[in-house]
Amino acid sequence: MRNHKTLTKNRMSLKTGQSAPAFKLFNTQKKEVSLSDYKGKNVVLLFYPFAFSGTCTAELCNMRDSIAVYSGLNAEILGISTDSVFTQIKYKEDQKLNFELLSDFNKVTSKEYGSLYDTFIFGTAGVSKRSAFVIDKEGVIRYAEVLENASEQPSYEGIQECLKKISHELHERH
Repeated sequence: MRNHKTLTKNRMSLKTGQSAPAFKLFNTQKKEVSLSDYKGKNVVLLFYPFAFSGTCTAELCNMRDSIAVYSGLNAEILGISTDSVFTQIKYKEDQKLNFELLSDFNKVTSKEYGSLYDTFIFGTAGVSKRSAFVIDKEGVIRYAEVLENASEQPSYEGIQECLKKISHELHERH
């Protein structure tokens, strides 16, 4: 298991405590979705390289199968890749994913989050890096993990611990 100290050195330009960059991307219903639509909820933002690839499918299916855990921590899951909306539609349907997939086809959001490969496998350019961010109800980044090795998965334990900490802090305030 990776500890939080290991994760901090993998962070790109974004750091915990910073405001999360705003975005507007299209979902699988071909509707524009923005981060501000989730104000008042915690968001687990997952960038992934390619729909239909083995590691990405394992990651997103893990989140699908753990949706009750994240819902119980008042968190919404958003998956983002540079795949087209049409690819995302088919992928969500095939994998029976129960959370939003967003298309960052123009690569703007992935870049703003420090989650974009310049070059990737098969000579592809501008592919999302596997990354995980937890954004709290006020839009502040509370967890950031950007993986250089696309065959690794994010620390689910780290994400959940962060969400539990946010929940605990909220209860202490009230």
